[in-house]
Amino acid sequence: MIYKFRIILDAEEDVFRDLAVNAAITMEDFHNAITQAFGFEGNEMASFYMSDDDWNQGEEISLFDMGGGDSEVKLMNETYVEDLVSEDQPKLIYVYDFFSMWTFFVELAEVSEEETEVAYPALLFSHGELPESAPVKDFEAESMDMNDDFNDFGLDDEDDLSGYDDMDFDENWN
Repeated sequence: MIYKFRIILDAEEDVFRDLAVNAAITMEDFHNAITQAFGFEGNEMASFYMSDDDWNQGEEISLFDMGGGDSEVKLMNETYVEDLVSEDQPKLIYVYDFFSMWTFFVELAEVSEEETEVAYPALLFSHGELPESAPVKDFEAESMDMNDDFNDFGLDDEDDLSGYDDMDFDENWN
């Protein structure tokens, strides 16, 4: 089967590519197709993330295993496109170059039969020019009352920490 994707740069200007890939390729091959379609050299770290309908980032599929822990890491070269993406689960987030944070929304647009005269992966459509640098992200956090943080530690607004000298604490413990 052939999966046709639209890969959209997370930017104000419309920049996207439509790619057709064989569903049986690895996520690493898909990563390589995306980097080529957008003109990247392909020598930076990258990850795919599962996504829901609201583009919330889920489980990571990494290019390399950078973890030193006991947790299992899904790797691109061991994971196949058809195992992650379906008509029921059509969205992924792709991040290329963790220093620049090029972020893309990847969505399955169509599943079709393979055409014998087409070489896959195939760039079907290209729109917009990639900017010289990754778009700046505007990360916003919910506003919060700093006193709420102290309450999490069992402290009240009235608690006075100025009696530090009265505590039995050896500053030269080492």
